[in-house]
Amino acid sequence: MHLRAPFVGKMLPLLINSVGSRRISSVCRKEMTFGNVYTTERFASHLEACVDAGSLRKVHACIFACGFGDNIFLGSKLVNAYADISALWESRLVFDRIINRNLSLWNSAIVGYSRAGYFEEVLRLYSCLKMQDIGVDSSAVVFGLKSCHELGMMDFGRGIHGDAYKVGLHGDKFVVPSLVKLYFKCGIMKDADRVFEEIFEKDIVAYTSMITGYAQQAGFHVMKAFQIACEMHREGLDANRVSLVSLLQAAGKVEALHEGRSIHCYAMRRGIDLSDEVLETSLVDMYAKCGAKVEAVSFLRQMRRSVASWNALIAGINSYDCDRSSEALHLLCQMVHQEGLYPNSITLANVLSACCESTYVHLVTSIHGYIIRRELPPDLVLTTALIDGYSRCGKVHNARELFNWLKVRDTILFNVIISAYLRNGEIDEVIKMLDWMFEEGVRPNTVTLLVLLSGFANLEDLRRGRCIHGCVLRQGLQTNMDVSNQLLHMYTKCASIDVARKFFDSMTNKDLVSWTTMMMCYVNQGHADEALALFRLMQRNGDKPDSVTLITLIQALSLLGLLEQIKEIQGHIYRIRPERDSAITSALIMAYAKCGRLDLAELTFCNAADQTLNLWNTMISAYGMHGYCREALKLFHQLQNQNLRPDSLTFSSVLSACSHAGLVEEGRDIFNSMKSKYSIAPQEEHYSCIVDLLGRAGHLEEAYEFVNCSPLRNKTSALSALLGACRVHRNTQLGEIIGLQLLELDPQNSTTFAMVSNIYAEAGKWRDAATLRLVARERGLRKMPGYSLVELEN
Repeated sequence: MHLRAPFVGKMLPLLINSVGSRRISSVCRKEMTFGNVYTTERFASHLEACVDAGSLRKVHACIFACGFGDNIFLGSKLVNAYADISALWESRLVFDRIINRNLSLWNSAIVGYSRAGYFEEVLRLYSCLKMQDIGVDSSAVVFGLKSCHELGMMDFGRGIHGDAYKVGLHGDKFVVPSLVKLYFKCGIMKDADRVFEEIFEKDIVAYTSMITGYAQQAGFHVMKAFQIACEMHREGLDANRVSLVSLLQAAGKVEALHEGRSIHCYAMRRGIDLSDEVLETSLVDMYAKCGAKVEAVSFLRQMRRSVASWNALIAGINSYDCDRSSEALHLLCQMVHQEGLYPNSITLANVLSACCESTYVHLVTSIHGYIIRRELPPDLVLTTALIDGYSRCGKVHNARELFNWLKVRDTILFNVIISAYLRNGEIDEVIKMLDWMFEEGVRPNTVTLLVLLSGFANLEDLRRGRCIHGCVLRQGLQTNMDVSNQLLHMYTKCASIDVARKFFDSMTNKDLVSWTTMMMCYVNQGHADEALALFRLMQRNGDKPDSVTLITLIQALSLLGLLEQIKEIQGHIYRIRPERDSAITSALIMAYAKCGRLDLAELTFCNAADQTLNLWNTMISAYGMHGYCREALKLFHQLQNQNLRPDSLTFSSVLSACSHAGLVEEGRDIFNSMKSKYSIAPQEEHYSCIVDLLGRAGHLEEAYEFVNCSPLRNKTSALSALLGACRVHRNTQLGEIIGLQLLELDPQNSTTFAMVSNIYAEAGKWRDAATLRLVARERGLRKMPGYSLVELEN
């Protein structure tokens, strides 16, 4: 609501009196004493020299004393000056006094508020412009769109887009990049494409805005940046430094080394000066993120090495290297000892981001100590990295202490501490952090909502997930693709298939992630036929599947036992993807094995161009599934000869095969080698395999003692395997003990009730068996009947 002129007239004398006529700036008083004529230009120069509220109020009072209180030029200067020092109330006061229908005055205020970060005030003035029918021009539209971008107000931005279209500004060279940036920020790529296509004469700025927008996206969308760059080249426009940097960022993000090298060569052919620090740093970052460490280091040695270039190398290695903590430390030591450069806050933040396991907590504390010893300024970036480092290493208490010590906290910092509590499942602390966030006036952003949705999805907390859905609707972020996909993921993780499908159908924009997430939900919940129908609907919609979608489709076909369709999918994949994605090959091997065609699984494995560890694990598991234990063991030994180091999944597959074949000694030796030879700590599934192995061989007491002596917290799986062995070997006494123990651990498992009841029946304890079945019925527990979907061939 505007302050009216009479009110202003009463307030301004108070303003002058509060400053005091004797306290008017000495320069102004001196020049007035000697009768010098004070001009608007001289007052404007004094306003520009003001650095605090006190001096600004003195000049403001002097302006009134000299009769310039209604001057529009000085008024606009005062509006912006007050905005620059965060005096929003006084800035509004001045603006409302000099308000008129002069559009340039309104634009001056809009620009001033935007530069000062008062984006809500920018949109308020924009709304007033429309209500008073003054009209809008390019400046008002651009800064209005920028404010919508900063605040994430998609609906308001669409309204400004409509206004620009009405006055013919939708093709303006300044308006178009702002529109594109807004739509990309909200994840609506289709609208950004439409805006771009409406431009009759596309210049380098328009192309660069599109390249930058797509380069900042995730997944397959990033590759569109290279397509637009090729189109720009065909139009005869040369890429500038901004577009080259964006393309290098895109190449690093999707590990497109070939495209990254092409950009490097393009810059060299065009004679673009590679000594530009931003371009040099982007090249190092790209090579490092694409795994070309040798090229990254080689280019780093050729350039003028700075802290920024080393930061890029460390950050790039972090995103690619598996053993990134030791590599990051090695590079840090090189930078300090060989180059004589001291790390800044970004360097240390990059090294801290590599310490994401509990074993590296000493490194986090060492860097914290280094910061204190060097008396480095604890800026928000470094402090956030420290808090994140402590939380990822399991030291949430230390992270919280550091968080409490800070005087200024931003949205990113709150997001980090909320993520830490969500990882630990401390929901009460998450709620407290959200309350604290709102109390301090910190506005949650899209990342906050994504973090909360992801956390509640992992915890399968549907009730709180629905609450976040309500927040999304209130903030108008339902059109954001990332938010919508995360909401869909949350519902699927919470096993709310019907709600997930309703939400999926209500999504106005669906990308490949949306389709794949819904398909995976159906597959995981046993509705493979629905997943197959959804894939066909996706094809009719014109969306092309990626590797994840194809893997989900193969899993659905294997569940349905549709062998011929799996063969068709394999032929289709080999036609369109000659590079043979190892993840897809692994899915095909498992699908053939589940359909009973081990020969096709072997053929697919042998024809794989790049036999990764994942492929070896899958083939070992396929042999074990069919009882071919000797072949599984042979493959396990061949794997080690290929200089591949077995992982936890490898041992699960081999131990399972030994269990099915009754190879007790081989299984024991392999289990013992996990820790002694490969330093792999056995997990629950490995203990279950050994228990199953001993149980099948009839060593029931040894297996029971093995379970009780194991360090497992959750022994349900191992005890269930042993209970089944007790029934097979008719050891009803031990079976009854294990059964009662299992019923205490997992009272809602229908299979356990059935197995214990059968043991009672076989021991002749019919009354106990009947009582147990009655309890299961009262709890609504039913055992799922078995069935087969494997097609029998003639």
